Amino acid sequence: MFRVSKAVKVRNIQIGGCAPVSVQSMTKTDTTDVDGTIKQIEEMTKAGCEIVRIAVPDDDAAAALHKIRKRTDVPIVADIHFHYKLALKALDAGIDKLRLNPGNIGSIDRVREGVRATEARGIPIRIGVNGGSPGKNLLSKYGSATPEAMVESGMRHVQILEDLGFSDIVISLKASDVNRMVEAYRLMSTKVNYPLHLGVTEAGTPFGGTIKSAMGLGILLHEGIGDTIRVSLAAEPHEEVRVGWEVLKSLELRKRGVTVVACPTCGRLDVDNFVEIVTEVERRLAHVEEPLHLSIMGCAVNGPGEAHDSQLGITFGRQVGMIFKDGVPMRRVAGADIVEEFVKEVEILRKEGATAKSLSETKPLVQIS
Repeated sequence: MFRVSKAVKVRNIQIGGCAPVSVQSMTKTDTTDVDGTIKQIEEMTKAGCEIVRIAVPDDDAAAALHKIRKRTDVPIVADIHFHYKLALKALDAGIDKLRLNPGNIGSIDRVREGVRATEARGIPIRIGVNGGSPGKNLLSKYGSATPEAMVESGMRHVQILEDLGFSDIVISLKASDVNRMVEAYRLMSTKVNYPLHLGVTEAGTPFGGTIKSAMGLGILLHEGIGDTIRVSLAAEPHEEVRVGWEVLKSLELRKRGVTVVACPTCGRLDVDNFVEIVTEVERRLAHVEEPLHLSIMGCAVNGPGEAHDSQLGITFGRQVGMIFKDGVPMRRVAGADIVEEFVKEVEILRKEGATAKSLSETKPLVQIS
């Protein structure tokens, strides 16, 4: 069942309201390093980042937003904690969304001033609750930061905004463990129709964090819950973006860039440097934005079947590669030349305007494993 949420606009990107699930990430530079921040934003957007969050911990960072805003058109979210005046300065700089918990910025008069300024500019607010953020009274009530505690904490912030007549709200309920995160979002999805920003916070290293993020995001997105995602890794933000896209592509929620189907290899492998070939093909095609489905198979058992489902495919036999196009054999290529020739064929395919078919649009095949 697909959850239909309220539509919220972040510059030119819509979150919710049946819009495609968007991919976000956050810069990891010192915001006052404008050149470094812009460079990182460019790397993120090249990887497919659609909304960029920037930390605004002090006045110097808020001042830097003016310069950053002039040098990029990407939707920018200002990450504000506790200081409402920083939110006002970020708004003056032309940001497109605030990450701000209204219950943490002091008196209702301060909240009202911030909300009115936000409302005047047509800017949404994301309420962000983490597993470590429920207050002492909620921890006492529930015994720990349970999903129920996180949801009640989020609803308190929502109520403050609603009491002020503000409803351009996005909500996140991130935790560092998958089960708590999933249950918190499930519960919140039954209480409000605001769009939900999904994420497993502090997920960890690229290896472990990718697995945790894929599990948490995948479960919820498969249930129709979630409108925008951020993968949180101890890695460069463009790597977070890549993982986010792979999650969406694996569920066929979005299409972007090259998807390479590669066999895990076994004793039937007919080429010596198979892993190097696959890695090099992915590296050479990392710039491609068009959704293309490619297959690279190490022997002739599963190769022709996978090639049928791909625009282009390679099947190896005795160190010689056969390139397939739409499942039809095109030509043989020596193993030493396969990467260069395959990349050339992909570029020709791009010029022809080909895009990947949905798996549901392809003819099912019985394959031997």
